[in-house]
Amino acid sequence: MPTDESKAVSRPASAPSSGALLLCRAALDAVTPLAALLRQRMLLTEAGEWSLLVPEGTPWLRAGEPVDRVLTGWATALAVGSAWPVLALWWDADRAGFTLAAGFRRPVGYVWLADGTPAGETEAMHTFAARLGLDPVLDMQYLDRLTTPDPAADAGARLRGLTAVLTRAGVALPEDLAPGEPGQRLCEVVGAGACVRHVEGVAGSGAEGGLPRAHRLALAEVAVGLPAAAWGMRRRSVGWAAVGALLTVHGALELSYETVFPRD
Repeated sequence: MPTDESKAVSRPASAPSSGALLLCRAALDAVTPLAALLRQRMLLTEAGEWSLLVPEGTPWLRAGEPVDRVLTGWATALAVGSAWPVLALWWDADRAGFTLAAGFRRPVGYVWLADGTPAGETEAMHTFAARLGLDPVLDMQYLDRLTTPDPAADAGARLRGLTAVLTRAGVALPEDLAPGEPGQRLCEVVGAGACVRHVEGVAGSGAEGGLPRAHRLALAEVAVGLPAAAWGMRRRSVGWAAVGALLTVHGALELSYETVFPRD
């Protein structure tokens, strides 16, 4: 049980523009190949029983979409292609929040305004706790505090309070890393760690290895892309519908290329 959760939500935050974290409930070796399919430069490191992905830069600005929509797309794409849940934490100048994706179930999340004002549904927080296997009584007492007004807690403090509760689910963020801080600061902290990996995105068909590996990557892209695109169209989310379509098309083209021009 978090023993210092009250301090976590009262710590003053810096003034970030936007930033994000992705937490995957799996080991680094399991996360690495799927993370590469997102085709984004990211840092990957351990976070207790979870793995942590930190985007390098702010790719959602290039896409012209809100950070929450882009992160929901990424989390869903990772979750539908795996057997483990993915938690996205995100923030910008106006809001902050999280999205939990698990398999083909509808993602669940919560939002706070920049000053910490709750702007989500309390029931969503209960669903979130249940899907992570948190204690419905003891842990929900802490989570319920995050859904009630608190003039001393801004959006960054709310996210830090959330991660304090998540220690009960095995999350252990790297020391000195705090949600709500500028993305550059997050990369500096994670990049200085001992177990950091650099995820560059899927390379070209001839970059590494031979036919078996290329085929596995292409099939994985299609396997992740099709469900993600379907979810995107169903939910009318341009962000992860685009991610799904991109993965599907890239994977299909790669498979077609290998069929017409097989390697020796």
